[in-house]
Amino acid sequence: MPKRSDSLKALAAKLEAFAAERDWDQFHNPKNLAMALAGEVGELIEHFQWLTPAEAARLPARTREEVALEAADVLLFLVRLCHKLDIDLAAAAHRKLAINARRYPVAKARGRATKYDRL
Repeated sequence: MPKRSDSLKALAAKLEAFAAERDWDQFHNPKNLAMALAGEVGELIEHFQWLTPAEAARLPARTREEVALEAADVLLFLVRLCHKLDIDLAAAAHRKLAINARRYPVAKARGRATKYDRL
């Protein structure tokens, strides 16, 4: 397993300390964290709403920084949620990538946006 799992664990520990200092743990149950995560994803999406694919690929510097901070919010809530549920997020991501490699074999999926069950 790559060392990235360690950096996610360190981030989870920082988030735990951050929440504890503010007495926010009482609000950080899996349901609330999942809902907060969905809200942050919505805020991320807002930056791309109504843009063409070309515009979305060439965001102005200010918008790009706003997107970076919204993406960070998504990551922080996701890491916090996984920590609360004792999920090793990096390990789960590696498992999911392996599953997707089987679902989307290169020979069938290359250049296609078709869902695995329709390949």
